[in-house]
Amino acid sequence: MIRSFLIGLVAGARALTPLAAVSDAARHGALARYSGAPAWLAHPLVAAGLTALAAGELWGDKLDSAPDRIGALGIAARLVSGGLAGAALAPRQRALAGALLGGAAAVIAAYLTFGARVGAIRRFGQKRTGLVEDALTVGAARLVASGAGHAA
Repeated sequence: MIRSFLIGLVAGARALTPLAAVSDAARHGALARYSGAPAWLAHPLVAAGLTALAAGELWGDKLDSAPDRIGALGIAARLVSGGLAGAALAPRQRALAGALLGGAAAVIAAYLTFGARVGAIRRFGQKRTGLVEDALTVGAARLVASGAGHAA
């Protein structure tokens, strides 16, 4: 269940990157055999689509017109993404608990990372801080999702 929580934290920073990482792990058979991941998450088209959407989010985040992650749509996207990814990383019999944990962690992390990002933008600018946040988010998402087959 720790992976459900951790992937939710990642979803607080980027809504689609964690779900794309979990889908890619499912596609490659890296999730535990009895995980709560729905079968469609492992479909190659779903994994490719989520990866493309996540890449678009990473690019769009650098634009001056990028919306705040704590707006209603940003929070909703993080809640859903964190919930789906959290359920997928939990054991099947605890998928609902994993979804709740992932979704809650995503909402909390959205507010925490928003505050940190605003402060960093003032000091280093939007593009630089966005690139650093992207690197941390992508790395964390891949790390959490790639080790999911080894968790009980």
